[in-house]
Amino acid sequence: MDTLNFGFLGPHNKQLVTLAALAEHYFPSDPSTVIVKLRQFAELMAKLVAAHHAVYRDERETFEETLRRLSYDRLIPKEVSDIFHTLRKAGNSAIHEAKGDHSTALAALKFAWSLSIWFHRTYDRAPNFKSGAFVPPRKPIDAMVALREEIETLRQKVADTEGDAARARLEAEEQAQAREAVEERLLREAEERAAWEKIAQDIDAEKAEVTSKLTALQAEAETSPRAEAAQLVEQGKKAAVKIDLDEAETRALIDQQLRDCGWEVDTQDLRYSKGIRPAKGRNLAIAEWPTAKGPADYALFVGSTLVGVVEAKRKRKNVSAAIDQAERYSIAIKDNADFSYAGGPWGDYKVPFVFSANGRSYLKQIETESGIWFRDTRRAANHRRALVDWPTPEGLTGQLEVDQDAANAALKAQPFEFGFPLRHYQESAIRSVESALSAEQRAVLIAMATGTGKTKLAIAMLYRLLSAKRFRRICFVVDRSALGDQTEGEFSTTKVVSGKTFAEIFGLKGLGDVTPDIETKVHICTIQGLVKRVLFAADAASTPPVDQYDLMVIDECHRGYLLDREMSDAELSFRGQDDYISKYRRVLDYFDAVKIGLTATPALHTTDIFGDPVFTYSYREAVVDGFLVDHEPPIRIETALARAGIKFEKDEELEQLNTQTGEVDLVNAPDEISFEVEAFNRQVITPEFNRAVAEELAQHIDPALQGKTLIFAATDAHADMVVSAIKKAFAEQYGEIDDAAVKKITGSVDKVKNLIRSFRNDATPQIVVTVDLLTTGIDVPKITNLVFLRRVNSRILYEQMIGRATRLCPEINKEVFRIFDAVDLYPHLQNVTDMKPVVVNPSISFTQLVQEMMAAQNDEQREVIREQIAVKLRRQIKKLTEEAKHQFEAIAGEAPEATLQRVMAGDAPGLAAWLKDRVAIGSILDWKDGDDNPHYVPISHHADQVVAVSRGYGSATKPEDFLDSFTAFVRDNINTIAALKLVVQRPRDLTRADLKELRLALDSKGFSDANLRRAWADARNEEIAASVIGFVRQAALGDALVPYEDRVREAMCAIMASRAWTDPQKRWLKRIGEQIEKEIVVDRAAIDKEPFISDGGFNRLNKVFGGELENILAGINEELWKKIA
Repeated sequence: MDTLNFGFLGPHNKQLVTLAALAEHYFPSDPSTVIVKLRQFAELMAKLVAAHHAVYRDERETFEETLRRLSYDRLIPKEVSDIFHTLRKAGNSAIHEAKGDHSTALAALKFAWSLSIWFHRTYDRAPNFKSGAFVPPRKPIDAMVALREEIETLRQKVADTEGDAARARLEAEEQAQAREAVEERLLREAEERAAWEKIAQDIDAEKAEVTSKLTALQAEAETSPRAEAAQLVEQGKKAAVKIDLDEAETRALIDQQLRDCGWEVDTQDLRYSKGIRPAKGRNLAIAEWPTAKGPADYALFVGSTLVGVVEAKRKRKNVSAAIDQAERYSIAIKDNADFSYAGGPWGDYKVPFVFSANGRSYLKQIETESGIWFRDTRRAANHRRALVDWPTPEGLTGQLEVDQDAANAALKAQPFEFGFPLRHYQESAIRSVESALSAEQRAVLIAMATGTGKTKLAIAMLYRLLSAKRFRRICFVVDRSALGDQTEGEFSTTKVVSGKTFAEIFGLKGLGDVTPDIETKVHICTIQGLVKRVLFAADAASTPPVDQYDLMVIDECHRGYLLDREMSDAELSFRGQDDYISKYRRVLDYFDAVKIGLTATPALHTTDIFGDPVFTYSYREAVVDGFLVDHEPPIRIETALARAGIKFEKDEELEQLNTQTGEVDLVNAPDEISFEVEAFNRQVITPEFNRAVAEELAQHIDPALQGKTLIFAATDAHADMVVSAIKKAFAEQYGEIDDAAVKKITGSVDKVKNLIRSFRNDATPQIVVTVDLLTTGIDVPKITNLVFLRRVNSRILYEQMIGRATRLCPEINKEVFRIFDAVDLYPHLQNVTDMKPVVVNPSISFTQLVQEMMAAQNDEQREVIREQIAVKLRRQIKKLTEEAKHQFEAIAGEAPEATLQRVMAGDAPGLAAWLKDRVAIGSILDWKDGDDNPHYVPISHHADQVVAVSRGYGSATKPEDFLDSFTAFVRDNINTIAALKLVVQRPRDLTRADLKELRLALDSKGFSDANLRRAWADARNEEIAASVIGFVRQAALGDALVPYEDRVREAMCAIMASRAWTDPQKRWLKRIGEQIEKEIVVDRAAIDKEPFISDGGFNRLNKVFGGELENILAGINEELWKKIA
């Protein structure tokens, strides 16, 4: 099949060449057919791409669905996806609306040619393939001037590339056709038409053959190593970078992008020079709008209002710098009766929004050369920034309604008065956010401990921002539906002002509503729902616009961890951003919105996205302030198997569970097999360990008492085993136990939301076993016991788990909660506390890392890779089968453990040299059983029993040692910690601020109130509810340790007896005494807070006491801490 431009595709698929040849043939006479054929061409190519990546489904899948899956899995770059979609949409218009002109047909041919070169370079493994210049098709007889000029330009490119002979050949062919007799031409054209129609018919007849070839290609790809598949994606990215669209193609691409976002646009037809003018009811992007500085490539009109101007550049041009030209258009726009301005002027600027674009998809690594760049000219402080897609007419209209300066002023003037009490740190957090926003910060992070009221803070903060008209519409993002329902409930029931709830004041949409409507001000979404809407929309019309929200509040924003990281400078030159950016991050980056992250556990990945926290309120601070409950030193349950591990001797008969069939097989151990406690119930089933721990828990937890228990199991199957073991152990300990008292709540259970609700609100279940479903965001204040039966390797996950039990619960007089550790969690976590996750993307293969080590250009790059190999190899060694170990040794010449030492201890250049002759070890380390192979897990019947139950006092092994270290710390630091000196020498001068400083200083060393009380009780067999001041004075001065309530009672009795008080004074002294019992110190600052401020605060009470209130408060302090023998 003869074709001007597509012959190199023959080895890939002959039908691709045929479709392209048909398109070229029909160009002079039938542009609609050209566009249709190229749509078919692009669809076949997309299916070939899918087959190469082993994701082809069948011929019934639509073109759009294929592209959606390829994009969702990042198998094709965004710029390639854009070209595919442009051909798809143009083809749809040609088929369904009979739309199609020669300009569109020529653009489609050039797009198809660019796509073909990308395809060939990627899938023929020919990255340096040179195609020559695009050869233009024959000119149509009635070609417009612009089209003739473009074809002439393309011919000149052919001449420049291949010489004047090629150009002469094209012109000679046209002249020969012109000289041909009419009769001869008609006869020839009839014969050609019949031949081409036959070719078109053959294409339809060959569908079965094409499907067969696709299926065969898919089967071949399925058996390819994972490393090859990853390499193919990388080749596609590199080939996409070389796609070089000319200005006409760039404009055609931008036309389609604008069209998708709701603008009427056509660079060829909707031009100022053709008399196109703005009109009411239309949203026009009019090309070549005149200004005093030359024509703007596009002028954007909403109705007759001019809202934006656009500078369009070729892909190879710096798009960020082109904003300068767009700004000049904004200044130089000519007044015209055909349109109205959107306000202003704003300094020299007459048009509020300016844009520049080159058709290239946004990439962080080449930020200034990609994306759609935008600037709001209305404020000098507004900086230019990149957008993922074009704003919509509705979005720009809404943005015009936001006056940032007026909003900032309104926020400063607005009082913090709500229908619910706002704690001091919540108000401080909101002020910090508003300050960051006024400083043009577009990513803000708040770090607040679990249970300190992030949702209430969000309600107050969003009310203020919306009422000040700082934002138009807010997306409140949660990471699971249960949290979304919980959040919607709080927004719908919390009275904010004038007895009205937030939902009654502002339009609220919950999880049940996929898209917001015009009146929606807050839309609650799950991150999973946003991923589906943004990355896997049913069609282009279903994809939300980038300006659907202008503020996103991301609750539990740490949930994007591990995959969300930008590359280091050393990694940048050889790895694309897709390796490290998860779909979570892609969704956040998609919307042109300010982002506010809320988390209890900020970490490297969180601050990479949101920056450093603008406000932090830690768990320890909240405990000191009395807003959260502390935990006692953890109770360590140690069993014989946990201490010694599980060992199967060589040839020992053992049972293995086939996890696919559920059958148990008897086998003989091929070698000695050992498991440490971290593998229990993951890699080896340990019913005896589960039984022993359950029986010990029954000694400590009485289900008849108030308080609930949450147990963290290793796997879903393990959770089932634990439920059975707990029920049996508790029945033996306490007699009959209600079956509903112990439940599993994981993602696999039916009606999980109802179960979570029951756990929170009902008497049963009292004990719940989970894996990680309840690790974050679920609010159950009655939890008083946490049990760890699984190892946790993430500090973030661990802190989230602890956060399940920290909430206050006055209903059951909850003062502390307990932690039971059966898997040696604390010492293990101590080792990982300061670890930084070097390999943040677990999907990076060893093969890829080894290849990158070989390709690295400098030692800095090699060192980055060496660190990643070290961390990944340390994890992988434990998972290697015996067969894999033997193969590894055969190639490496040493055991995997020796290689690990080499990687960790050696230098990067030396490692690169050593790997040069051993690159095959990468594929061995990557080797895994296929999904069809059964997974066998040994079942241990080794007897087990609890051998030790102890408390975790940090480095101290006994409570007496802990108390001794506390005494030494107090005595050694009396003169270095000011608050400590006050407590010991002048307690009457102690303020609330001093007390907080002291408690935080002690807390940082592990000497919390709860730890001190538990250590005293364990060491002395004496439960005393003493205060931290009592413990300090006992350690420093030898004061008797007495219950704090007794101290307060005796002190207040002494004060009451010290003089004659009036009745109002007596009542106020009683209230002050009650508050001292709660807060330890009541000073002037405390009197100006609740519960006193609503009655006039310090100024009024001081009058009640004749101006002596400060002296009276100091006297109470002095009396309170008189030495008791």
